[in-house]
Amino acid sequence: MANEDLKITAYLKTYCGWSEGVRSIFRKYDLDYEEKDIIANPAFRWEMEQKSGQPLSPCVEVNGTMLADVSGEEVEKWMIDQGLLESSDTQPDAPIDSACTDEQHAAMAAEALREQGGGSGSIRFVDN
Repeated sequence: MANEDLKITAYLKTYCGWSEGVRSIFRKYDLDYEEKDIIANPAFRWEMEQKSGQPLSPCVEVNGTMLADVSGEEVEKWMIDQGLLESSDTQPDAPIDSACTDEQHAAMAAEALREQGGGSGSIRFVDN
């Protein structure tokens, strides 16, 4: 099957080992896909939960079939099993079956604090 015949929507987190593993598979096979960042846009999280029936990510929809709470490894295997891809010995450019490291989690928490106006992470008291 030609890549042009695939319609792929990926519900991913901005910074996440599992999400990066899914992206890595898409890069490995040079697949076009629509990424919906469920952290940057809560409406995408809601959409993912409605379509998948559960709150865990990544979720990948391929030609109308939802693969819920999957790794890059699982996405690749499913697409090969379905005849949508031919297996490739090319190594992915990121781990396809692992969570974020502690350092990645710390970076995400710091970024979330900055986005909420927390600056360096200190507690601020506001008088009303």
